Amino acid sequence: MNRREFLLAAASASAASTLPFCGRLFATPADLPRFLLVFLRGGYDCNNLLVPHGSDFYYESRPTLAIARPDASDPRSAIALDANWGLNPVLRDSIHPLWQRRQIAFVPFAGTDDLSRSHFETQDNIESGEPTAHRGSFRSGFLARLAGVLPAVSPIAFTSALPLSFQGAGKDIPNILLRGDPRAHFDARQSAILAQMYRGTPLAAATADGLALPQTISRELRDEMLQAGRGAPGAGGFADVTKRIAALMRERYRLGFVDLGGWDTHVNQGSVSGGLANNLRGLGAGLAAYAEALGDEWNNTVVVVLSEFGRTFRENGGKGTDHGHGTVYWVLGGRVAGGRIAGEQVAVAPANLLQNRDYPVLNNYRDLIGGVLKRIWNLSDDRMQTVFPGATPRDLRLV
Repeated sequence: MNRREFLLAAASASAASTLPFCGRLFATPADLPRFLLVFLRGGYDCNNLLVPHGSDFYYESRPTLAIARPDASDPRSAIALDANWGLNPVLRDSIHPLWQRRQIAFVPFAGTDDLSRSHFETQDNIESGEPTAHRGSFRSGFLARLAGVLPAVSPIAFTSALPLSFQGAGKDIPNILLRGDPRAHFDARQSAILAQMYRGTPLAAATADGLALPQTISRELRDEMLQAGRGAPGAGGFADVTKRIAALMRERYRLGFVDLGGWDTHVNQGSVSGGLANNLRGLGAGLAAYAEALGDEWNNTVVVVLSEFGRTFRENGGKGTDHGHGTVYWVLGGRVAGGRIAGEQVAVAPANLLQNRDYPVLNNYRDLIGGVLKRIWNLSDDRMQTVFPGATPRDLRLV
């Protein structure tokens, strides 16, 4: 596709965000499935998305951040999904209806075996899709390799720069940013909390017990929290963006990538209000709008939402959470076998935390996503080894 054609497609997508989907933008076989990867950059706190309300330990560990146990008379309480898990109530009008229609599943204790807790290293590890032992040699991404084994599937990234996921394909893959740039701001109170948290300690050894660091290091942490998103815009206005994404994915593209920043919540994270809740609300609204905009093609679509890692299970001294390990993946689509918590799980208890701080990873991302992709496109074992070398795809019967 040449530059002129691509710009026309982008313009059509922008117009389609406000007009009914009454015509075809491109001629594409209707039976080709589509896949969209949504990357939450910054390491989102899955414990306040999928609330382990059956765990007393959760409430002991989060005196200010915990979301109340399900209570029909309290709209701020978790929405019960089963006896152990609940949903943040800010997703009541967007994601919960998908759960009720069994079009979304959650996979807790998911992630990579990378224990660096580095945003950039772990993001690169995931996007490359290669074994952790190959870290540092990132020359291609797993979506690029997937596009290579599926020549009839048209890929696109909804980003300002081509993400690692799509690099190394040996061909030009279009990318376009459909929204403005994000800028995080810290007020004086938040800066004071950061300074109080880390006073007298180097940033690398920052603790969560109320110690704080000088203002110069506070700025370094603030910058790190912003940089963790790698320039990805936040979740505000995501619903408008996903309508435009749907316009392109519906008729022309079948393999997409979009990222959202702002998930690094070291301070003042909040529970059903605040930064995390606002991001979740925007994310949920965007995913619901994407499903609606696709119409009947939602039944031919799978979306996976992931992040580089989770957060510490216990809240820190700044009423936030720090870099963790295991997280919760989302798998949704019109024909996803949803309405369930999938994958290997353990009880949420102190004895089951990794290093007494994080969720362990029991569902490796390469095996998990590999199993999903294999089912979507009925890929052979050889092709799956090209996409995820050395992985063992797990079929959780999600699609």
